[in-house]
Amino acid sequence: MAEHQWAKVSKPLVVILDNASIHTAKKLEPYWDLLEEKGMRFYFLPPYSPELNRIELLWHKMKYEWLKFKLYTPDELEQAIDEIGEGFGDLQADFFLGA
Repeated sequence: MAEHQWAKVSKPLVVILDNASIHTAKKLEPYWDLLEEKGMRFYFLPPYSPELNRIELLWHKMKYEWLKFKLYTPDELEQAIDEIGEGFGDLQADFFLGA
């Protein structure tokens, strides 16, 4: 089945990974060369680089600008995050436009 999936790939694939242990596990080492032969390229972010990881930028914005600074119960936090998600289109535009 995997061979069938690779047959559909006509361009090189680039995968950018952080250094999570799942991405650097020794058990994966035999597969790196095989995947690279098939056209996949892997690039690892520097060990600690939140500025290069967009989700880290988003969480920072949520924690320090969009969420009220207070103690939350788990349910309250989930509700607050859901409310941010509901208006995310507007917030996303502000976030990426630097507003």
